[in-house]
Amino acid sequence: MFESKEYPASLDESQFELWLEQGRESKLSYEYMLIVWDDLEATYHPEYVESRDLINKHPFWGQDYGSSVTIAVYDLYSEARISISDWQTSKGF
Repeated sequence: MFESKEYPASLDESQFELWLEQGRESKLSYEYMLIVWDDLEATYHPEYVESRDLINKHPFWGQDYGSSVTIAVYDLYSEARISISDWQTSKGF
């Protein structure tokens, strides 16, 4: 995943699948998984949120810069990728 020059690194699909499982199995009621790039560690990690209102936890990749940026957002149960640009438009960003 993320195997193009527009992303900082690629992500192994098996790691992605493991993160989805961990989010679904959590005792907290998470709905979405954010794939976050940590520039200081030069690695991806997942962050889970309960609602769409919390998706803007970090700046979005390519739209802002910081030590941690959201690369992509996925629905934990349908595994559908949430379009960040569509989400921002609906929120007035």
